[in-house]
This record gives sequence, structure tokens and C-alpha cells, in this order.
Amino acid sequence: MAEQYLKKREEIDTRYQWKLADLFESDKLWEQEYDLVMELAEKMKKLQGTLGECASRLLEYFQLNDKLGFHFGRVYVYANESYHQDTQVAKYQAYSAKCDTLMAAVNSACAFASPEILEIPEDRLASFYKEEPELENYRRALEVICRDKAHTLSNEEESLLAAAGEMAVSPKNIFAMLNNADMKFPSIQGADGEEIPVTHGNYTTLLTNQDIHVREQAYKSLYSVYGKLGNTIAATFLAHLKQERFYAKARHFSSTRARHLNSGNIPENVYDNLIEAVHKHLPAMHRYISLRKKALGVELLHMYDLFVPLAGQTEKKYTIEEAERIVAEALAPMGEEYVSILKRGYTEGWIDVYENENKRSGAYSWGAYGTHPYVLLNYQENLESMFTLAHEMGHAMHTYYSNQNQPITYADYLIFVAEVASTCNEALLMKYLLANSTDEEEKMYLVNHYLDDFRTTLFRQTMFAEFEHMVHSRLVAGEALTKESLNQIYHDLNVLYYGPDIVVDEEIDREWMRIPHFYTSYYVYQYATGYSAATAFSKKILEEGKPAVDKYINNFLSGGCRKDPIDLLADAGVDMSTPAPVNDALEVFEEYLELLEKHLN
Repeated sequence: MAEQYLKKREEIDTRYQWKLADLFESDKLWEQEYDLVMELAEKMKKLQGTLGECASRLLEYFQLNDKLGFHFGRVYVYANESYHQDTQVAKYQAYSAKCDTLMAAVNSACAFASPEILEIPEDRLASFYKEEPELENYRRALEVICRDKAHTLSNEEESLLAAAGEMAVSPKNIFAMLNNADMKFPSIQGADGEEIPVTHGNYTTLLTNQDIHVREQAYKSLYSVYGKLGNTIAATFLAHLKQERFYAKARHFSSTRARHLNSGNIPENVYDNLIEAVHKHLPAMHRYISLRKKALGVELLHMYDLFVPLAGQTEKKYTIEEAERIVAEALAPMGEEYVSILKRGYTEGWIDVYENENKRSGAYSWGAYGTHPYVLLNYQENLESMFTLAHEMGHAMHTYYSNQNQPITYADYLIFVAEVASTCNEALLMKYLLANSTDEEEKMYLVNHYLDDFRTTLFRQTMFAEFEHMVHSRLVAGEALTKESLNQIYHDLNVLYYGPDIVVDEEIDREWMRIPHFYTSYYVYQYATGYSAATAFSKKILEEGKPAVDKYINNFLSGGCRKDPIDLLADAGVDMSTPAPVNDALEVFEEYLELLEKHLN
């Protein structure tokens, strides 16, 4: 049996750790670059009041902004990834905190730029391109700034908002510290009487256990702690909602949602279309819940029964090496170049594989321009973790291609498309596993997994999005939001989404308390829209081959933010301005549901 304790960081073999030395070979070099960023920020301040003077001065600003962004990104990523690998190390707690201060200083130093640019008369700005041809490299950036004219404030007001940035991230930082460093969950008793710790990293794995008592214990262990801290978490979350409302009002947006969707020029009806489409298909979700209850043979189906597989292969394990091989084979339709770069990521220190004491929970891909991407995992040697590897390497490959093909000005792809490449990888992995399985029971296990992927990504993330929009809207309407009212809103949504054949336990009312993405407002809906787009891309790649792959890599993965997200997707062949991709994806859910129904009935 696997060891039932968390290793310390130094006990993890270095071949399973990411190589932060690829960013900085020493902390001393990090500190020197930190000072350089401060110097560049001071240099930026000296440009204030001069951007409209001449074309060369405006070009100087953009070039300095690129340089500042390059060095700040390296400093910020290194500090936070050092902190995330062991959140109890005081040195890196301090580095992370210093970077929040640095971010505020950088934002403050740059705050003058947009207002000044907006004051330049249009005809004068047009003449600048002729005077300084290199400004053409920044035409798209200038167009985006001018598009945001109604929401850009005076120099003084922009400086004030930027200076408040460090304070504004406090709710998110407080929650992260509470959730990752301070929370400890009671251990539970395994089926054989052994003591099993409950952690963020193994919680979902415990919910896949065939023993209902293990599932119930893990569920109650986790939520008992959130229950005790509910008032604190509610107050922290409310502080986040209020600061979001403040920034929306300060920038003359009609709502927090309008502010966040504006950054990618995403029509608000995309958000509403998603929720409406999912509501339309909720009867299929209710059918799935009914099928799950019948298949498990339980009198009452509880929320902690949603993750246990319904068919076969529950104990199948995948070492990280096996998972890497399978994922590479599954992504072969993407072409030799794509797979070759993917394999470099496996061997060249991109990935931090295993959970250790005080490591940040969950998984992500992140990086700084000019250096390879990094991937944080908490690998558990199960199917879910293999899919997580495929998912996060999809992010990493998106970052790699964007960084290789775009200047730093346009390399960062926007949030709306952030989950497309990752989920496309997952879809290709699922198709590969189904195609290469000769065992009917294993196939049904995979179909069940795919349905659960739909449930947790498209349905559940849409429920998260609906919850988030409801609480932001109720705050604006003047309603008092408390732990109790937030719990009730979340309870009612679970009843709506999961239907009459499940017990909506009181513990699940607290689930909103443990979702870190709620502190990045209006992010989660993009998991669902991204899943829909990814389903469409994976279908095109498998059916059309190289032409579809070329469009996907060249027009989308390599596009960065050179165009608006909706346009990048359209250029690659998927139109997210309509509800069609969401409806099409949900129809795929129903097709797989019918397969499982036929097998289990």
C-alpha cells in the first residue's frame, strides 16, 4: 500500500521537481533582478507627462513597458512558485509578499500611460506611425487602450487605484494562506482500519473509494473544518466582492461582470448563453444522477457519492512515467513537433510532480516570458491525475507556442481562451483511451469518467459561474450577504443542477468556501466555454487531420493576444459568439450518457 503520510519537500527526488534555477540560479540573482524592476519602475515614472510630445517618446514608453514586464514576470513567477512548493518557508512567504508590493509599485509607475495616450488627438497619433515606423509593432496595443477610453481615469485617479492594488489583493492572499498553510483536516479510518490523512491533494481520490464509509468520512472531515471557519471565510469573500464592486464603479462599468468581460472584449450574452444552454440540458444531468443512484445500489445518493466510478478499473494505477507516455501517444494527432516539445517538458524540469508537506493544493501551469512554462501537480497515480497532466501540459504548450511566436507585448493569451488548449488535450486523451481499450468494462469506466468530466467542468463550473454572478448581483442590490445566505444560495443551486435523486447534504452548502477561483472574479465560466470550444477542436483535429491541426496551432495556440479571443477562436474554426458550441458539447454528453445507460440497464 502507498505510504500514508506526506513527504517533506527535501524527501522528493529532484527529478520530480521543477527547475526554478532555469529562472534564477540563486536567490541572490532574484534579489538583484527585483531591484532592477524597481529601477525600471522609477525610470518609467520619468516618462510621465511626455508621451504625447513625439513619436519617439511614445515608442520609448512601449519598449520600456516591455522590458519592465519581462523582468517583473520573471521575479513574480519565481517568488510565488518558490512559495507554492512549500508555503511554510518564511523566506518565500516574504518573497511572495514583496512581489505584491512590487506589483503595486509597477502598476503605480505605469498608471499614467493610458490616460496620457487617450489625450493624444487621433490625427496626431496617426501621424506618429509615419514618424516612427517601429510604432506599428504597438498598433494593436494602442487600439486596445483607445477602445477602453470610457473606463480610463485621470492620471491622479489611475495612480490612486494602482497604489491601492496591494491592499486590494488582501482577501485573496488571506484565503490562500488560510486554505493552503493553516487548514489541517482530521484523519480518517480506511477500510482496513489504517489511519489516512485527508489533504487537499488526496480528497478527490478518497471520494473515488469504493467503501462508502471512507467517502463519507473524507467528506465530513474536509467540510467540518470549513464549517468551523465559515464566518471568517464569508467575511474574507465579502471583502473580495466589495473591492470588486469598488473597482467596477470607479472605472464606470455597469457591473463587475461587465468590467471583467471587457478585458477580452467578450459580449456579456456569452455568459448568459452558457447558463441558459446548461439549464436547457439539466434534464440530462438529472438522468445521469438517477443512473448513478441505481448503479451504486444505494437507498440514498449523497454528494460524496458523485466521484466513485460506476464501472470497473477503480484500482488501476498510472505512474507518472506511464502517464507521460500515454499522454504523448494520445496527442500524436497534433503532429511530431507538438509531441517533441511536450516530451521536452517531461525531461527538462517543467513539472513539479508530487504533493509534499505544505505544497499549494491543486494544479496549474505558469511561466515567465523567455523561459519555459512550469507545471505544478499533486500527482496521485490515478486516471484523474493523468488527465490533469494532459490538461496542464495543454496550458504549457499554449504558453510555449504563444511565447515562441509573439513578442512579449502580445504573448499573454487572455483568460477567455485559457482553458481551451488544456481541455482539448483532455478530449484527445479520452478518445485515445476509448479507442485503445479492448475491455468492455474498461470502456464503460472511461465513458463514466468522460461523463464525470462533463459534469465537473461544463455543468459544475457553470453552476459556480451562476453562483458567482448571483452573489455579485445581490451585493449590488443591497442584500446582506452572510455565511448563512451564501450557504443557502449555494444549496439551492445544487438542488437545481443535481435534481431530485440526490441528498443535498448540508456540508455541500459550504463548498463555495473552498473554491480559490472565486477570488479571481468571472474566471470559472471560461472552463465551461473553453470545454465547449475544446470539444469542437478535438473533433476537427481527429476528423480533418493536418489542416485542422495547422489552423489550431498557427491561428490559435500561436496567437497570444494578437487578436480578441472570440476572433482567434473563429480564425481556428470555432465561433463562440453563438451558443452552438455549448449546445453541441452538451449533446455529446447525452450521447455518452445513452451508452452508459445501455450498459448498466
